[in-house]
Amino acid sequence: MAVVRTERGLDRLVNFSDATVAIAITLLILPLVDQADDAAADIGAWLRDNYWELIAFAISFIVIARFWITHHRIFEWVVSYDVRIIWLNFLWLASIVVMPFTTNVLAASQSGQPAVYALYIGNMLVASVSMQFITIVLRRSPALVRDDAKQEMDAAKGWYADVLMLLALIFAVIFPHVGIWWLFLLFLQGPLMGLTKALRRRPGANS
Repeated sequence: MAVVRTERGLDRLVNFSDATVAIAITLLILPLVDQADDAAADIGAWLRDNYWELIAFAISFIVIARFWITHHRIFEWVVSYDVRIIWLNFLWLASIVVMPFTTNVLAASQSGQPAVYALYIGNMLVASVSMQFITIVLRRSPALVRDDAKQEMDAAKGWYADVLMLLALIFAVIFPHVGIWWLFLLFLQGPLMGLTKALRRRPGANS
């Protein structure tokens, strides 16, 4: 018997994903909420004592927000789904759900442990790669996406981010004194994509 995929089923998949992300991004602030009384007593001292926790919260908030934006953009293309999309989406959600935990580990560790950076950036890498595989499935299954979206589905863009994130993970383990700031390598994604496109447009590039 053929499995019937309905628009309502797709809406439930997206709504469930949005709700899970909303819960995960809210959980990031809870450790800081528990310290509200200390902050009220002496906000200056509290900021000095907890600046690293605030940095970890801000970075993770931005990371989850960026992942959600990518997820939203990709699922705007989708008109149907299959079991591969469901389970890859659950893998993506698992990485998002774990992020408050890895953020708390990062915030609690100020000694530059390579394993902590590997855990945190590795969590991000799982989220990025799982979304990349969703994109690959959609590109290879034209019936699942809008006709006008096919030209927008650039698989190479995701691979640039994945490779740069993997490099950030490796460098954070080898050179832990730089720590999570290796994530600034992700800003190279745009220039690298531009350089690649320029090289492809050069005369004789495809000869």
